[in-house]
Amino acid sequence: MEQERKEQVMEQAPVPTADPITVEVVDLMARLVGLFHREYEEAAAARSLTGAQAKVLALLRRGPMPMRHIAQTLSCEPSNVTGIVDRLEGRGFVTREADPQDRRVKLVAATDSGLSASSELRESLNFAREPLAALDAAERAQLRDLLRRMLDSSAPA
Repeated sequence: MEQERKEQVMEQAPVPTADPITVEVVDLMARLVGLFHREYEEAAAARSLTGAQAKVLALLRRGPMPMRHIAQTLSCEPSNVTGIVDRLEGRGFVTREADPQDRRVKLVAATDSGLSASSELRESLNFAREPLAALDAAERAQLRDLLRRMLDSSAPA
């Protein structure tokens, strides 16, 4: 009986609505994400990479990492990462090596060729350069700081 009452209250509770500025910001962010994805996929394809392969190479710029961590970061199944890494390894862009702290764990590392391909792809992305050029240095720094704050507040504890 208590559970039914809670469900009825939840059904009747009004759904909070976002203020107009929040709605507009979300819409603008969605447009930016769409532009980024389209250009990123095109830049990857121009280098005979899939978007997922390009994302793995971008992650590996930080250094070697376990396949499990790559899967978590990309929000995909570890078996998908295995296929992506297999194809990158076949092209000489990555290697697999045992983790020195746990030999059961395989670390994926970008080769010089992989790092070069990732850097070249990153340099070819123009979608943000033009819009960001409309902002002065202080405004770009403020935007960066606001984005960091948004991301930091949404990071899991």
